[in-house]
Amino acid sequence: MKNYLVIGASSGIGEAIAFQLSQNNNVLGTYCKNQPSVTQQNTSFHYLNVLDENYDVSFLPDTLDGVVYCPGAINLKPFARINPNDFLEDYKLQVLGAIKIIQQCLPKLKNAESASIVLFSTVAVQTGFNFHSIVSSSKGAIEGLTKALAAEFAPKIRVNCIAPSLTQTPLANTLLGTPEKIEANAQRHPLKKVGTAQDIANAAVFLLSDQSSWTTGQIFHIDGGMSTVKI
Repeated sequence: MKNYLVIGASSGIGEAIAFQLSQNNNVLGTYCKNQPSVTQQNTSFHYLNVLDENYDVSFLPDTLDGVVYCPGAINLKPFARINPNDFLEDYKLQVLGAIKIIQQCLPKLKNAESASIVLFSTVAVQTGFNFHSIVSSSKGAIEGLTKALAAEFAPKIRVNCIAPSLTQTPLANTLLGTPEKIEANAQRHPLKKVGTAQDIANAAVFLLSDQSSWTTGQIFHIDGGMSTVKI
């Protein structure tokens, strides 16, 4: 079995990815706020807060076949009301956290025959939305990081990024907390539905697998058509 590390595996998209991977692989999942209540098959969970200055990754095996970084935030504010420190705090979580994890895991990824890293952006980088300046700035940096690392790590390690639209996860609960909100957001998408954690996990598991062995440096817009289709 292959070894995969899922940062943020206790909820939402990270949980769905860890569950899919655990069917045929060894999964190491981390949590920060929500400790998993159910142990998944072939999955071990470890506490890890990416915002800590130092954290223990001694639980990792010598070889990692893939890493996926799922922690994120949806901080929506009018630009005039944003404190510049809000940008910095968001960047620490969404960008510096990913950088630190990748640096910690890089020697172990290099030990694999062919390894893969999956990061996450947002449809808001491709398509401008009101009040999204914080998240768009951080995720724009992630897209740039994806392409730079794909070039630097080739051909040994592939690096790709998924840019979803709003999906039904605990993180998005304030925006999708009622049937009326879900339907209103569904109607904004050409496919007339809101994405699920499973929709995104399907793409992430593909990018982590050997089935995507000729794919690197790409931004995949799994967004119900929002970034490219106008109807």
